[in-house]
Amino acid sequence: MNRLERLGLGLLHRCDPERAHGLALRALRLGLVPLPGQITSTRLRTEVAGMTLPNPVGLAAGFDKNAETLEPLSRAGFGMIEVGAVTPHAQSGNPRPRLFRLRNDRAVINRFGFNNAGMDAAEERLAKRPRGAVIGLNLGANKDSADRADDFARVLAHCGRHLDFATVNVSSPNTEKLRDLQGTAALTTLLAGVMEVRDWLERPIPIFLKIAPDLNEAELAEIAEVARISALDGIIATNTTLDRNGLTDTARDEKGGLSGAPLFAKSTRVLAQLSKLTEGNIPLIGVGGIANAEDAYAKICAGASAVQLYSALVYEGLSLVPRITAGLDRLLEADGYTSVAAAVATKREEWL
Repeated sequence: MNRLERLGLGLLHRCDPERAHGLALRALRLGLVPLPGQITSTRLRTEVAGMTLPNPVGLAAGFDKNAETLEPLSRAGFGMIEVGAVTPHAQSGNPRPRLFRLRNDRAVINRFGFNNAGMDAAEERLAKRPRGAVIGLNLGANKDSADRADDFARVLAHCGRHLDFATVNVSSPNTEKLRDLQGTAALTTLLAGVMEVRDWLERPIPIFLKIAPDLNEAELAEIAEVARISALDGIIATNTTLDRNGLTDTARDEKGGLSGAPLFAKSTRVLAQLSKLTEGNIPLIGVGGIANAEDAYAKICAGASAVQLYSALVYEGLSLVPRITAGLDRLLEADGYTSVAAAVATKREEWL
């Protein structure tokens, strides 16, 4: 992190977290943030669910909910970019304040509740997306929807032609009863509707499922089976957690989903369990607590074919992306791996 970025982050941290986030997006749009461009190497270039990624380090959903900064993000060094979550209709989400920094824990708690401008606004921006980047959309459901399962399919039908992948998000803890859709029967029905829409697209795209880190072993086994019978293209493990164990910051009791460093071990254990349950037959994307190259490498060795990050950017800025990718390349080389794929699940048992 250079001095200018450190100063900028310091100023942002003096603001309310949600306002600071808005200012960061504005700075990106105005071209005020130095960006490294595409980052790749022969070791880092990899394939996930048929997509060729320049590197395996992606941006998780939530940073750019409304696809407002696609062009600058395409130059930020990410191997893939996931925007959203987007719902059929615009909604304001939960009342403010709803975003909290836990500096002592290097963590974040949010209870946004799928605040977004709706699928019409997202589709208009995605239609103008930069070519060459790998861009996906996190699909969500409106809080007041009479048929939440159908909402996911509606967003995909509306925006799918502009995407490289889409993620079904039934694991956010901030929309009441949304996680109920992770149950076997409900999830199978929901995914069948999404897959049917996917098959109608002129260019069918991979469909991923994003799951919660708070599932037990039996529930994970059910998810793995649903993924198999639904022919899912991948699973993103994991979303935020409701767990508060070990936190020290004064904001630790705020309601919402916890992300950042405290989630790393829990989400990585879930990832390793899923890797074993799916026997390597379904690509996994590791998310939760990644703050450096060692964290990203640990996710890969636990079973991830790629990783995503977000919360660490709050504390480290976008310069974290080239630092992680360069470090990951060195770690792969040091262990004698010529590709990301060669390292996947090589140390899975350490997390089981």
